[in-house]
Amino acid sequence: MKTNKTTKKTAVPVFTAEGARASQINAEKQLRRSVMACMLWEGAFYEDGEDISMRIASLIPSVNPEKVAEMAVKARVEQKLRHVPLFIAREMARSDKHKHLVSETLQNIIQRPDELTEFLSIYWKEKKQPISNQIKKGLAQAFTKFDEYSLAKYNRQEAIKLRDVLFLTHPKPVNKAQEKIWKKLVDGTLATPDTWEVSLSAGKDKKETFTRLIKEGKLGGLAMLRNLRNMEEAGVPVEVVRKGLKEMDVERVLPFRFITAAKYAPRYEAELEAAMLKNLSTNTKLPGKTVVIVDVSGSMNAQLSAKSELTRQEAANALTMILREVGKDVVIYATGGNDHAMVHATSLVPSRRGFALNEAIKKAERELGGGGIFLTQVMDYTLKQEKKADRVIVITDEQDCDRKCNPSLAEKWGKRNYLINISVEKNGIGYGDFVHIDGWSEAIVDYIIELEKAD
Repeated sequence: MKTNKTTKKTAVPVFTAEGARASQINAEKQLRRSVMACMLWEGAFYEDGEDISMRIASLIPSVNPEKVAEMAVKARVEQKLRHVPLFIAREMARSDKHKHLVSETLQNIIQRPDELTEFLSIYWKEKKQPISNQIKKGLAQAFTKFDEYSLAKYNRQEAIKLRDVLFLTHPKPVNKAQEKIWKKLVDGTLATPDTWEVSLSAGKDKKETFTRLIKEGKLGGLAMLRNLRNMEEAGVPVEVVRKGLKEMDVERVLPFRFITAAKYAPRYEAELEAAMLKNLSTNTKLPGKTVVIVDVSGSMNAQLSAKSELTRQEAANALTMILREVGKDVVIYATGGNDHAMVHATSLVPSRRGFALNEAIKKAERELGGGGIFLTQVMDYTLKQEKKADRVIVITDEQDCDRKCNPSLAEKWGKRNYLINISVEKNGIGYGDFVHIDGWSEAIVDYIIELEKAD
């Protein structure tokens, strides 16, 4: 009997949280899907926040250092995530293979002064210990980015202060003016910034503070949206708020911010929608026909994280609103189904604009029953309805419920097929012939446009 035979390794099957066959992916893809929508240490619908952070930490040593550094930068710059990029840099510092990129990574991901102190808080989470030269260098280089206003704005009396970072890292000022600013930081004499946070912390009246800052053009777009409820409660004159909404800078404000603002201040929905559409009008257009399939399953109603005001559904709807504006010809479907019978339920959504589209998708969700996504079935169904498309884009949390049809065998019938994962669950679907994208910012649309230009 011959025993010297090659044995074929069989991959152990993996499954979604709802029991469907999930895709087998490598460590880099696993890390990407765990990072790009991650609110660090905050739980998701199916997973505990600590488990997600432990998975990220365990995957980093197995992934190419340049890819890890690139992922951290994209998470901060494109996905607008603040804490998980810092956590990645901290884990890179533990790995001999990755630590040579820590300095450059920190310099690139730190966008606000408080992230200097937040990084050290993460670094010392387990215990206080010396910081490496790579970390000192990265923090020192990042420190030079900030002017007096931003340093004063984030110079808070917390356990780790900005002056502590200054003393620990010994950055070199780029000029004499910056040297003087840092001396003010050390001496506690930075010019007090005229912000709503400072005014309210000093005990000033909310109504007077917001009214004055709006009239003087000193309230940024994001601050305006986040404080609409405060303004309503404080009695800021409606005409003042409307003026502020009309004149605010919305260039860097994501659509989901407008959805959240309208939820808490419905009086200003018309102004919010106009500002949002103005923001989206500058985007490059997607040519041809785009079919968007939006998952409206039950888990999509979960919060993006434990502390988030936004649900997965609202994030998916915001992306759909962007695609509706940038696509030349856009057809939208909502999909759910019956988990017990394992049968999809899919319907055409009116291709409305702005908040009306958000409401139309919510209406479809109520009518479809909120069961899980069945990727194979919905792709077959939309093919029969539409016959062809330049691109098919599925927006989902990837927790397929179909235990009969393998999601990896779903018909990819568009000229190009994309699956956008808006969650962080361990296992998912839509790899292989799909272009798999993790995250939920407007950068996804830019990515699709650039990818198709290259093709």
